[in-house]
Amino acid sequence: MDAQGRGRADNIDPADQWVLNPNTGEYELRLPPSGTQSVPGPRRPSAQDGEGARRRRRNDMAPGETREMSQVPAQDGGPEGGGTRTQEGGRTRDGSRAGDKARAGDVPPPRTSRRRTTEPEGAPGRRGRRPVKKKSKAKKVLAWTAGGTAFALIAVGAAGYLYLKHLEGNISSTDVGDAGSKGFSKDEAFNLLIIGTDKRTGKGNEGYGDSGSVGHADTNILLHVSKDRTNATALSIPRDLIVNVPDCPTKQPDGSTKVVQGTDNVRFNTSLGQDGRDPGCTMRTVEAVTGIHVDHFMMADFNAVKTLTSAVGGVEVCVAHPVNDKESHLKLPAGKSMVEGEQALAFVRTRHSFGNQGDLDRIKVQQQFLGSLMRKMSSGDTLSDPSKLMDLAEAATKALTVDTGIKSINTLKDMALELKKVPPKNITFTTVPVVDNPAEKVHATVVLNQSAAPSVFQAIQNDVSFTDVKRKQKAAKDAQAARLKGSKSAPGDVRVRILNSEAAPGSAQAALDWLQNTEGVLKSENAGNAPAGLQKTTLEYAPDQAAQARELAALMGLPGSALKPGSSVVNSQGLPAMTLTLGKDFKGAGTPIAAPDTAPKVDKSTANEVKCAS
Repeated sequence: MDAQGRGRADNIDPADQWVLNPNTGEYELRLPPSGTQSVPGPRRPSAQDGEGARRRRRNDMAPGETREMSQVPAQDGGPEGGGTRTQEGGRTRDGSRAGDKARAGDVPPPRTSRRRTTEPEGAPGRRGRRPVKKKSKAKKVLAWTAGGTAFALIAVGAAGYLYLKHLEGNISSTDVGDAGSKGFSKDEAFNLLIIGTDKRTGKGNEGYGDSGSVGHADTNILLHVSKDRTNATALSIPRDLIVNVPDCPTKQPDGSTKVVQGTDNVRFNTSLGQDGRDPGCTMRTVEAVTGIHVDHFMMADFNAVKTLTSAVGGVEVCVAHPVNDKESHLKLPAGKSMVEGEQALAFVRTRHSFGNQGDLDRIKVQQQFLGSLMRKMSSGDTLSDPSKLMDLAEAATKALTVDTGIKSINTLKDMALELKKVPPKNITFTTVPVVDNPAEKVHATVVLNQSAAPSVFQAIQNDVSFTDVKRKQKAAKDAQAARLKGSKSAPGDVRVRILNSEAAPGSAQAALDWLQNTEGVLKSENAGNAPAGLQKTTLEYAPDQAAQARELAALMGLPGSALKPGSSVVNSQGLPAMTLTLGKDFKGAGTPIAAPDTAPKVDKSTANEVKCAS
């Protein structure tokens, strides 16, 4: 904008821009033709201007000349000291007469050229726009802080992402093929096999015995986390348990698959490392022994115990009497002690300091140690200390080998958060029921206790807690039980197709023969194989087939949870029929498979208990 547009051209006196309107008898501001905007600053003429100035202004205006729209400076320069009021038809927009204050003599004093040159722009009467307010120092700091915080958040977000990718790069993984699940679900129960190997690789481990070990399954815990997250069971499997290791497909470095032949009547620990077996072979062995499908595995070596305990600042253990084990180099006074690093490893390795100096007593000590480690990892001292958390994350990811289904750091985080939902008092530690091996004179190995072990396995298969918990799904269980109540059809009216998913080969035909020849269910047929993977037998039926479903469930001993309301299918005669799919829990025609409501009594401890090893 030029000087004239601002109403203060160098060669024009602002007073000369005011003219008398003969129609109104009032002075009005006369603008140049291009001046269509506010012209702040020039004052109204006053009596002190003299008659000559007024005469000059009257001569500048043609007779009868008026302006429909003119702008008059406000008395005080406007709200911010430099504003104007627009005059329409002789009145300002606020309704006052434009000349009222001029006639009263309330006008700014005469201006001089000096004032025009020394007065800063934006002073009252000089500018038509509001002056820019200067920000206070506090507001400047606030602005910088907000911008800095936003930048910091972006930086931290990027750093957090990079750090997570760094942690993910620490993790080793093994492709176990179809031995486990492909992913992890937050909405289902899951079974995680935790394997501790006796491999001596790593700094400081070469001094332990059996330095050439290929890495056998020395410590094995099958962790079952319930669907409703109210409880979990940590089932220890003795390394000296005699088992049959099944054939095992293993992935080779070149991408090919090699089948390692199975062996019978061998120690459980040979399911890993021996003959090139990978953790998938151990998972398959657990399933063959227990009937429990293993979804995922985590494997750690000696270094894991040392680094994890150091990361959390030590783990508290308790011994009933002083310990001085020359083989493991464990030396502790009676009572409670903090152990970490080499001393922590010695504590979980010793076999000669507790009980009968066998592996079963060592398992109990290891369970107590793991309970203490879990308490320390979830304690406020650890969770509120960023340094400890980062050390723990580094140690855990470097120490772990997992299956490819859970190698993502986000998946491992989700799994940990799901486990964290389980109260420590409802995490049960127990051991597979075993007895001494009767085939040995010196009892160095053990075998399954056939009178006690199956009920333990069945409780885990059916998501039954070993602790007294208030089940979140009680209403669902009541609904399942209600499905068995009500009228039943006659056996001859039951129409069903039978498929086999995970039951023994030939089970569908055996069930068909039994139903037709023994129970009179003549409208039944063998529909072949269903997709593999079903652990529990199911019976799907349409609403109008409920009576048939209750009759078949009663004949076969199916639990209410096996009944799945849905839709019917068409059998080979084109008639609607129910679908019975036999899962891994099917034990044979005529053998009830109803799930137990309570777990059997076992020797156990819980994660919240503090016990002294003796």
